[in-house]
Amino acid sequence: MRKYGYLAAMLGAASVAGLPAAGLAAQTKGDKVAPAASDANVPQLPGGASALSETHGDWTVNCQIAGTTKTCSLSHQQFNKQSNQRLLAIELSSRTGDDATGTLALPFGLALAKGISLTIDDQKLDGSLQFKTCQVVGCLVPVAFDANVTPLLKAGTTLKVDAFAADTGQAVNFSIPLNGFGGALARTAELLAD
Repeated sequence: MRKYGYLAAMLGAASVAGLPAAGLAAQTKGDKVAPAASDANVPQLPGGASALSETHGDWTVNCQIAGTTKTCSLSHQQFNKQSNQRLLAIELSSRTGDDATGTLALPFGLALAKGISLTIDDQKLDGSLQFKTCQVVGCLVPVAFDANVTPLLKAGTTLKVDAFAADTGQAVNFSIPLNGFGGALARTAELLAD
């Protein structure tokens, strides 16, 4: 999965590419129609769709097919209610449903050198995570949840992100609801397995 390109596309202007032109030509009685190319290696989505989006609680599952590549992820975004500016976004993917990897996008103005720490409800996860880069969508932190942490996310209510403000050094806290996380993770893995 291209961690930053797909996240940037997802977080940017949400536009879904239209279906490719079918190249339909007029056919006469004597014309023979060539058999369709083998569909064995062509990724599929339910109903033959080229893209789908589903809501699972506070999480969204997005899946799209581009050529012979199927990309599926689960994500959550939060916006400032007054300015409608994005505060944070997290996008994860999983082929098994037992683990998840992806990217967390946080707003500008954080102390990048201090990194972030994560807590699921009241259980703090080991270590801190470092910022990778900052782009138009915000400052990006690669995240990976292994098979020991994923059950905590499925059973938890809140993923807390602790960071520090760059100008004051004060703690800045973000809360990501986990309502629907388990279903969204399972659905992502199911769609990628098809």
